[in-house]
Amino acid sequence: MTTPADPPALAAHPVATEHLPIFITPPGETDVLMVAVAIILGLSVIWFGVLFFRLHSLPEHIAHKGDKLQAELVAVLCLISLFTHMHIFWIIGLVLALIEMPDFGTPLKRIAGSTEKLAGLKPGEGNVEVPRSAVPHGHAAKDAGEEPRTADTGTKPGDGAFPLPVRPDVVPAKRRERVHA
Repeated sequence: MTTPADPPALAAHPVATEHLPIFITPPGETDVLMVAVAIILGLSVIWFGVLFFRLHSLPEHIAHKGDKLQAELVAVLCLISLFTHMHIFWIIGLVLALIEMPDFGTPLKRIAGSTEKLAGLKPGEGNVEVPRSAVPHGHAAKDAGEEPRTADTGTKPGDGAFPLPVRPDVVPAKRRERVHA
């Protein structure tokens, strides 16, 4: 018969050896090895995720650190690579982050300044804003309540703009009216 100090659930099995390994827990006890492995597994998954995202954003950090012009393009390529798992985008982003793009702006600004100087303008005086919207023409301008633009220059009559010279011997071809559906 068993005593209350030695209940049958805690008694060793008759076939079990005298020395049991540490990872075998008695019934009703907490499995320490399973808890430790669960914690290590959770931390390693979080660490691997952080490493994965850090690696994917590496070209973006390189481009922003160097104040590159193509930093936004590199960031987009890194995101595309992350979501599509196509590593060629990441490689292209890394290459773009590491190379220096040539400066095309300075020579073009110097050319524009020289052209303004040749035209007799002060530097920066030739910088005029061009409207981004389409210029209404023909009967579309009449519908909008505007004066129609002239065919040869695209300016309104009396606009104050200098029209292009028209050769008197050349007669412009008659334009056909567009038919709207």
